[in-house]
Amino acid sequence: MSASSQSVAIVDDEESVGRAIRRLLKSANIDAVAFASGEAFLDALHAADPYRPACVILDFQMPGMSGIDVQQRLAGTGLPVIVITAHDEPNVRAQAHAGGALAYLCKPFDELDLIDAVRSVLDRDRDA
Repeated sequence: MSASSQSVAIVDDEESVGRAIRRLLKSANIDAVAFASGEAFLDALHAADPYRPACVILDFQMPGMSGIDVQQRLAGTGLPVIVITAHDEPNVRAQAHAGGALAYLCKPFDELDLIDAVRSVLDRDRDA
């Protein structure tokens, strides 16, 4: 499942949210792939033909493997993380930032805020 280094991974257990974010990013000419669980995303990263996104948009509260679990597994990979959550709590925000999240957005978030956060990561990646 190799993909362009400018692709964005979306990990959200609500498939409708993943689809909506993918459409939003597509409208901004940003390629994205949606995953319905942290496990599915990590499997794609470690597949024989690995998926290598430029960044991941990660829902923090998911059944099974939570967003914090996924973020911890990504530690040391250099993969930029943008956290989205419907449950804004100080400890969740602190965990996200301590884990290196580049942006933290609360659902429902402003579409332009998400696009700006993703473009910031992609521009930084392009300039590196």
